[in-house]
Parts: sequence; C-alpha cells; structure tokens
Amino acid sequence: MTGVAATIPLFPLGTVLMPGAALPLHIFEPRYRQLTVDLITGEVLDKEFGVIAVREGHSPDADGIDGLYPVGCTAALLDARRLPDGRYDVVTRGARRFRLIDLDTDSKPYLTGSVEFLPDVTVDEPDDRLVAMLDAAARAAHRRYCGTAWRNDDWTEPKDDTPFDQLAHLLAADCLLPMDDRQALLEQTSPVQRVRAIRMLLARETGLLQRLHAVPAPLGTFSDEHSSN
Repeated sequence: MTGVAATIPLFPLGTVLMPGAALPLHIFEPRYRQLTVDLITGEVLDKEFGVIAVREGHSPDADGIDGLYPVGCTAALLDARRLPDGRYDVVTRGARRFRLIDLDTDSKPYLTGSVEFLPDVTVDEPDDRLVAMLDAAARAAHRRYCGTAWRNDDWTEPKDDTPFDQLAHLLAADCLLPMDDRQALLEQTSPVQRVRAIRMLLARETGLLQRLHAVPAPLGTFSDEHSSN
C-alpha cells in the first residue's frame, strides 16, 4: 500500500536519513541556500524537503534518478542560522518515508521530485509478548553497540514509551551502519522485521568492533552537502 503522491524539493546526500532522527546540515552551495530560503519563507509548504541517498560512485546531476536510491525520508526544518557569508547551519529531523517516482532538474534551482509516501504495512497485529521481547532485545543490542563504540555522552537511549514502529529508526540513528544496511532498514515497511533487522545488525557491528579493537570515527557536528550537488 502506498500513500499520496506529491512533488517535493530533494536534497541528495551521502547518508540515509531515518524518520525521527536529527540531521544537522551545513548549507554552502547556492542552489541549496535558495532551498533554505524557500523553507524559511514558506515557499516550500510545511518546511519539509526530501533527503535521499546517492549511490556510491554516482551523481544525480550526471546520472539522474539512477544515481539515487529509490526510497528516501523527508526532513522537517526545525531551525536555521544564517552565517555572515550567506551559508546556513540548519537543524532538521526525519519525518516521512517516500519512494522517488521521477526527478525534475529544471523547474527549480535545486532538484525536485515526484514521490509517493510509504506508510508501514502490518498484515496482522503482532502479539504483545513478541513486541515486548523484540523491543528489549533490540535495546540491549543497542546498549552493547554504543557501550563499545561511544563514550557515555555520545549517545542516548530511546525513551521507554517510544512507539514500537519508531524504535528501529531511532536505534539506528546512533550507529554507523553501512549505507546498504541503513537503506534496507529505511525501506522495510514491517515494524517487526525492522526491529529484528536492527538487532541483528547491531550485534554484528558490535562483534566486528570488539574483534578489531577499534571504534568508529566520531560523528561530526554538521554534515556538509553532497559535493556534487
């Protein structure tokens, strides 16, 4: 089942944004400065734009829609600070998952796309005991990963009352998973399968870190725009 079709601004990046996850951005390229202005002034409805990951070795400018993954996530603008030279530091948060149908490179200075929003699909409501078991197991895997990879002040645990369908996305936000794994999590429309997947991914990554006696590079305060945009 798919949602309503819409046309939204697109911001290709070298990362996968998850619903509910914070995404700070440093905006320096002129066309994305214009997008930021359009978001601030209300030219873009709901102050929301689409973040979609760029395939390795590709560029949406050179390769069009084939240079992008098929599913992205909208980002809601929470705050924007204009710097003296016209650049912006902005804070956004992941909102709605979407599938990219068509890419428009001409209508605006920045990319736009026709998208359809992708809600979760639940064939049968999961048993409460199964949900509780998966919730606890995924949280435990997250604590082990973060305890291995980060200092105590570098990560946060989702609140106890976090809805089950949001849990996997929030657990993934603190973790440096490979791009394809993050993309698969984003595309997974079953909350149960998504939580199972994040538990297994976190267990795998924790094992790798322990065997290599290494930790990931710290996450930067701001993510620059994709260099080819």
